[in-house]
Amino acid sequence: MIHEPNGVFPAVCPLDCPDTCSLLLHKENGKIVKVTGNPDHPITQGAICNKVRNMAERVYHPERVLYPLKRVGAKGEGKFERITWEEAVKEIADRYQTLIRKHGAETILPYSFYGNMGILSVDGMDRRFFNRLGATQLQQGICNSAGNAGWRYTMGFGGGTSPEETVKAKLIIVWGGNLVSTNMHQVALIEKARKQGAQLVVIDVHRNRTGQRADWFIPLYPGTDGALALGMMHVLFERGLVDEAFMERYTHGHAELREHVKQYTPERVAAITGVPAESIVKLAVLYGETSPAYIHIGNGLQHHDNGGMTVRTISCLPALTGQWIVPGGGAFKSNGAYGKMNSTALERPDLRPNPGARTVSMNQLGDVLLTLDPPIHALYVYCSNPAVVAPDTGKVEQGLLREDLFTVVHDLFLTDTTKYADIVLPATSSFENTDLYSSYWHHYIQLQEPVIAPRGESKSNVETFKLLAEAMGFEEEAFRDTEEDMIRQALEFRHNPYLEGVTLEKLKEQRAVKLNMEPQQTWLDHLSTSSQKIELYSATLERAGLPPLPTYVPLVEGYDGERRPGKDTPYPLMFVSPPNHSFLNSTFGNVEKLTALEKSPLLQIHPDDAAARGIVDGDDVTVWNDRGSYEVKASVTDRMLPGTVVSQGLWWQQEERTRSRANALTPDRLADMGGGAVFFSTAVDVKRR
Repeated sequence: MIHEPNGVFPAVCPLDCPDTCSLLLHKENGKIVKVTGNPDHPITQGAICNKVRNMAERVYHPERVLYPLKRVGAKGEGKFERITWEEAVKEIADRYQTLIRKHGAETILPYSFYGNMGILSVDGMDRRFFNRLGATQLQQGICNSAGNAGWRYTMGFGGGTSPEETVKAKLIIVWGGNLVSTNMHQVALIEKARKQGAQLVVIDVHRNRTGQRADWFIPLYPGTDGALALGMMHVLFERGLVDEAFMERYTHGHAELREHVKQYTPERVAAITGVPAESIVKLAVLYGETSPAYIHIGNGLQHHDNGGMTVRTISCLPALTGQWIVPGGGAFKSNGAYGKMNSTALERPDLRPNPGARTVSMNQLGDVLLTLDPPIHALYVYCSNPAVVAPDTGKVEQGLLREDLFTVVHDLFLTDTTKYADIVLPATSSFENTDLYSSYWHHYIQLQEPVIAPRGESKSNVETFKLLAEAMGFEEEAFRDTEEDMIRQALEFRHNPYLEGVTLEKLKEQRAVKLNMEPQQTWLDHLSTSSQKIELYSATLERAGLPPLPTYVPLVEGYDGERRPGKDTPYPLMFVSPPNHSFLNSTFGNVEKLTALEKSPLLQIHPDDAAARGIVDGDDVTVWNDRGSYEVKASVTDRMLPGTVVSQGLWWQQEERTRSRANALTPDRLADMGGGAVFFSTAVDVKRR
């Protein structure tokens, strides 16, 4: 495909999005001129979002880094000079070898996430390199780890209802997710269900694009979703809207839960959540009396201090009503476990000379760089932009400014993070690589082969880490594996029966191969919880020092759990910073077409809160707390309850649009489970500038 200058070629969207769309790249004279959806994919069926439609502008962006660079100015200035790959690799290897001799290998920290979802790019040769090096290990909890942990405590297996089944639902509850912006093909399936009579209920802190489409939108205070679910349970048990036979066969602890939720009366839950008591009763009755009923659990509600318990609580609801055995019923948090690859073969932890090496959280990068003892002296960043996406960016920036910190960033652009780098390496786009893609929503594995040659001197993660391994003198065979070798290793995994029949040969022929979903038919009979049942009561949680039954736990700051936000607190407003429609985290933050659509960062503030501060629509305002401040324009709206302010999108720090970052406000505490981030458990105040 690389050498064919004209034609239409298959590709895969690399973004951290559940849809993992199948694409078609249109080439003329060797250049991609258009990106469209592939109509032959059974799930994505040719539809793609506006972000990906503009992907070619990102690939050919005039500011793309095409050559290795070395810092020549002060850290933070973003001044670099061009060097060769040989010079860059030698400097990195020399610095690493010196640091290892002086301080040990754990003085080096890799920092990455899923800016590219290709399995080889983020879970392959990179892991082999840092394992062999003996570097400090990174706990990657910035996105979905709290909710996934909560789900597993209840269900054991990390999978739920299949997308295709959701068209059969008669009631669909989207809980804490803006699917119009983040899972567009699930929206298409929901609309098919609605044409057949289904009702859509959206529960969220903010009436976003998805909430605006709902038959019934239910606003609530941030971090109180678990209380609402417990209030529903109270009504379900009280009114006999539970499936006793299902609970007896498939669940553990239903008698204890029945007694436990008596305390969560609609009146008490209304005081916690801001949802009227009569609405709590109405929602519970609607859920208990409608079948099939499907709950789609979004990412947003897990980004709280109580995020794991919140998802654990909501995931109990289908067990109470027996919806797991009704086609089209059940729930979804992530379907990633169906496509789980052989991570041991990919990452090679056996190469590590220090299996007990320390692990740090990516959510606490600022603290790690400023206070960890022994300290980190080298940071290698790839597939992430921590200066924008990490919590408490004020501390992150202080850490990145350390003169004794040797920082390498491998990226397509001079992001906010690269301004602090000593060496910048040019990265290939996904359309220039061979890689393997699974989805954490649908059930298709897809292959990407290069469609264009690497631009400039850019190199893939696989190629770069092989070069670094050679420079470090690593002689293991693992560093000579090709991309095809690694794909075969990833797919050879007898512990996952869903992968049966998925081979590299089939992928080359078909591009997208469906998982073997036959084991899903009997999954409830062999769950991986300690009781092998759906655990409404979890002894495992109890041993971990957490409540064994679903329990509402108030947030750490800004809200006491029984009164609305703002009462007797130093910072009276809760700040929520969900994705905007045109970016994906910080990706696309420098694509002019998309930034023009979003215009500039806004703070949505309720009319009551605006009036109390003398703020009118369009005012320049400062949002602040003890961690930092954020300067934006006010948008006065009633899309959320009083006491909540919302700013969508993670913007690069650009003078014409923003001089500060939303994550300057967010705490770097960890959630109750899974080491998750707590971005949305942020208390602030707002004033006119």
